[in-house]
Amino acid sequence: MANIFEKTGMPKALSWGFLGVLIFMMGDGIEQTWLSRYITEAGFNSAELFSVYGITVAVSSWLSGVIAESWGVKRTMLAGFILYCIGVAGFAGIGMANMNYPVLLLTYAIKGLGYPLFAYTFMVWITYRTEKSVLSSAQGWFWFVFTGGLNVLGAYYGVFAVEHIGVLPTLWSAVFFAAVGAVFALWINKSESTNLFAGEDPGTGGFKGLIRGLGIMKREPKVLLGGIVRVINTTSQFAFVVFMPLYLTKYGVTDGQWASIWGSIFILNILFNLVFGIVGDKFGWNRTVAWFGGIGCAVTVLLFYYSPQILNNYWFIFLCGALWCIMLAGYVPLSALVPSLVDKDKGAAVSVLNLGAGLAAFVGPALVRLLEKPIGYTGIAWVLAGLYVASAVMTHYIRPSKNS
Repeated sequence: MANIFEKTGMPKALSWGFLGVLIFMMGDGIEQTWLSRYITEAGFNSAELFSVYGITVAVSSWLSGVIAESWGVKRTMLAGFILYCIGVAGFAGIGMANMNYPVLLLTYAIKGLGYPLFAYTFMVWITYRTEKSVLSSAQGWFWFVFTGGLNVLGAYYGVFAVEHIGVLPTLWSAVFFAAVGAVFALWINKSESTNLFAGEDPGTGGFKGLIRGLGIMKREPKVLLGGIVRVINTTSQFAFVVFMPLYLTKYGVTDGQWASIWGSIFILNILFNLVFGIVGDKFGWNRTVAWFGGIGCAVTVLLFYYSPQILNNYWFIFLCGALWCIMLAGYVPLSALVPSLVDKDKGAAVSVLNLGAGLAAFVGPALVRLLEKPIGYTGIAWVLAGLYVASAVMTHYIRPSKNS
């Protein structure tokens, strides 16, 4: 079994860390399929809540790489775990318990600081401990466990738990999953975490590292383009979380059916994270992202949106959603492509990607909040499709000097 994992690109030394990220992200995904409706029915603005959350996710995602270079990966991941637990405790124990909207905004924002420092710092660890020949495949494994925990196991558990133990106990259980994931990733995982940044410019840490992380986008415009493409990658995912449960209600889709669709289609997504990681190493990182990711998502995001209008059938909606989720995985090689653009400051390049991933958590809900009234859900779907076409064009110009 170990040989199977290694042959498909998983670094053996980091295997317990991958498991830790899977379990941690399971806790983070428990509210994805039901929180938007719950907050809306309580009379609050769910798009605003998710947008504020997305801002802190974006900031934390960007900081993860450069903080890791200054503090070390384990300390940075531990800080993420602590912030995450503080946020969950405040959100569940004060905000949701009293339905206090200002507290909900503040504590959900704190929660948003936590998971990127934990999960995306592990991506930095992977980047420095993996051979370039299988780096895309290793990043595929990262997105396999990240998405598998967040959108599959977390989604299924969240719906089951809300029904059987209630909203507040379900939210509190996220602390348990985060703790178990931290134990596996930080203590049972024995991969060397020191001297990762040997050979890097000593000015990469601390405040200088933050400035350097911004400066790399000016010095290397292709890295900036990569960051923009990464924003577009999952913008539709975070937009759908906000408006699809409300949109599908008009076609008779229940909360349980939506949760089943969402969790099931992401099973295919995590499998194709592995597939496209391997395809990227064989077919070319750039071509895989442009054609499967950009053009594939442009077509399927519209197909998923229009599916209940074309044929209001559970399995047809599921099929269209599955095709969209499969194409989302076409962006996996971007995690190998962007760091390969620079010989040094790879941590800063990864931070730009992480910033893009975090910004998607803000841009998706923000698009819904800004565009819902003027152009409606249909207009939002077309805007998302246009963004994917733009990402395919931009990817054409993101080519490392030595690669496919």
